[in-house]
Amino acid sequence: MDAIVVETGPNPAWSVIWLHGLGADGSDFEPVVPELGLPDTPAIRFIFPHAPYQPVTCNGGYVMRSWYDIISLARDSRKIDEAGLIASRQRVRDLIAAEQARGVPAQRIILAGFSQGGAVAYLTGLTHPERLGGIVALSTYMPSPALLQAELVAAQVDLPVFAAHGDHDDVVAPELGEAARDLLRTLGGAPEWHSYPMPHSVCLEEIRDLGRWLGQRLVTAD
Repeated sequence: MDAIVVETGPNPAWSVIWLHGLGADGSDFEPVVPELGLPDTPAIRFIFPHAPYQPVTCNGGYVMRSWYDIISLARDSRKIDEAGLIASRQRVRDLIAAEQARGVPAQRIILAGFSQGGAVAYLTGLTHPERLGGIVALSTYMPSPALLQAELVAAQVDLPVFAAHGDHDDVVAPELGEAARDLLRTLGGAPEWHSYPMPHSVCLEEIRDLGRWLGQRLVTAD
């Protein structure tokens, strides 16, 4: 899969696979890396893959980069193409395997994503057969709670999770982000939750909080 790769130093010991939102591409979050305020060591490899182009039903069938088709965005009847979601999970699993082949162990690989990308990160991380380093879920939702609970891997239940959402999000309702948080808590997890006075976007305070969380992961993992 095509991706933008940013390494913060030689011989990265960690990898962050960061998935963009609907209609964007891998360049969307590349500028965030220097804003995270991370230490120079250990070095991190950030991978920003590009989703494939496909028609998106909720956007009138318009062809755009999308991790899976979204049939409806309605709060009470959100519907997605689950087969497409599973296909994107496999794409991310392939990226994880590639990082492991480069010498980065699974427990030092973090999955991150915004909106639709965050939904893929949630499902992939929580159902991955090997324990990962954590999940970053920004302005997103749990795409298929039933699929998650059917395939949840016990070792991932208490996986470190940074979850954040805008209070004024009119694309992915804050209640959907909160529902994902609450589901993780019900399953036995303890996600770090943040909300910010913003729409469907990111803000500087959020990036700083995320940088702090990532910095803690670099010294507490293993």
